[in-house]
Amino acid sequence: MLGIFKNGVIDPPRELHSPAAGPTSATWSCVRSKTPDDTLKDFLASNPRNGFSVKFVDKAVLFAGLDDVYCTFMGELNNLCQLNKQYGLTKCGNEALFVIEAYRTLRDRSPMPAHQVLKDLQGTFAFVIYDHKYATVFAALGADKALNLFWGISADGSVMISDNVALVKASCRKSFAPFPPGCMYHSDRGLISFEHPMHKMKAMPRIDSEGAMCGSYFAVDAYSKVNSMPRVGSSANWATWG
Repeated sequence: MLGIFKNGVIDPPRELHSPAAGPTSATWSCVRSKTPDDTLKDFLASNPRNGFSVKFVDKAVLFAGLDDVYCTFMGELNNLCQLNKQYGLTKCGNEALFVIEAYRTLRDRSPMPAHQVLKDLQGTFAFVIYDHKYATVFAALGADKALNLFWGISADGSVMISDNVALVKASCRKSFAPFPPGCMYHSDRGLISFEHPMHKMKAMPRIDSEGAMCGSYFAVDAYSKVNSMPRVGSSANWATWG
């Protein structure tokens, strides 16, 4: 899995950017970071049989799609058929198509909040959605820690999300971190725990073996809560969290 989102499409947490990644850093200057385009070429070269990409002009690079909503999915949902029935989807397709259809249903018609939907997913999962119509990114990682995702900020400001840490490091250098399990990220709302939606997320400094500050770890702050309950009306759907 690899998603690349150009600067302006996604606004990552500022703590993801490492102080050691600046142009004045000795570590930064002695090692040339790869461009996102170079990293995409590496990804495709390392997956010659099943690797492919879809590019949206200068905004994003992605995956499997339906009606301007595109998704890449890893893992398996044990209750896929049940979920299809629950959301009124007649065909029991694969997980990526279910996530796309569920996203479109919630975006356009359903008042159910996103964190409740993700809690209903039984199994191991990680996915990234790009809604081309609204230029919106939605990413989530299951809470069981069976899969890993990493995200970072490349030298040109692009945001990268991948299960391959080497690809992310090649472009982002110090400005990357593990994507926190049990969490979701939305372009408009930021990083939220769908396991504990009432609690805020906190950033914890991460230092590598060279003593350089890297992109922060993110975790639920058990002692700090959001100011109000997550919305449950139509304005709480996956596309319009504002």
